[in-house]
Amino acid sequence: MADRRPEKSCEQACESLKQQDYEVAVKHCTEALLSLSQYPPAHLPEACQAELDRIKIETLLYRIASFLQLKKYGQADEDCRHVLGEGLAKGDGSFRAVLCCMHLKGKLQIVSNVLSKSLMGESLNGMVTKDLTRLKTLLAETEVIMSILLGKIMSST
Repeated sequence: MADRRPEKSCEQACESLKQQDYEVAVKHCTEALLSLSQYPPAHLPEACQAELDRIKIETLLYRIASFLQLKKYGQADEDCRHVLGEGLAKGDGSFRAVLCCMHLKGKLQIVSNVLSKSLMGESLNGMVTKDLTRLKTLLAETEVIMSILLGKIMSST
C-alpha cells in the first residue's frame, strides 16, 4: 500500500484520543475512512486488503470512543453496528486478530475504558446499550484471551 494517509490518520486519531482531544480524533478518523473508501476491494491483493481492513477497524473503534466521549451516542452506535457487522460477518477471525494486535500494542485499553465508562455512567437507550455491550464484551474477551496466552508464553520460557 503506497498511500500511507489512512494509516497516518488512524495513528493520529489514536494519539488524539489518548490526549483526550476527541474532536480532533473524530476528524482524523473521518479522514482515514474517506481515504480508505478510495480503494476498490476487488482490485487489491489479499495482503493489502487485510491491512486496509485493520486500519478501518482500528479507525472505527477510535471514532466510537471519541463519539462516546463527545456524547454523540447515535453516531457511536452507527459505527458500532458497522464495525460489528462487518467484522463478525467475515467469520475468518480477522476481526479478532485486529483486536489482539491492538491489545499487544496497548491500543485496545483506551477504547475499552471509554466503553466501560459510557456503559456504567450514562443513561443510553436500549439499542445503543445492546451494541456497545456486545462490542465491550468482545474487547474484554480479547483482553482475557491475550492475558492467558501471554501468561502461558511467559511461563514456558
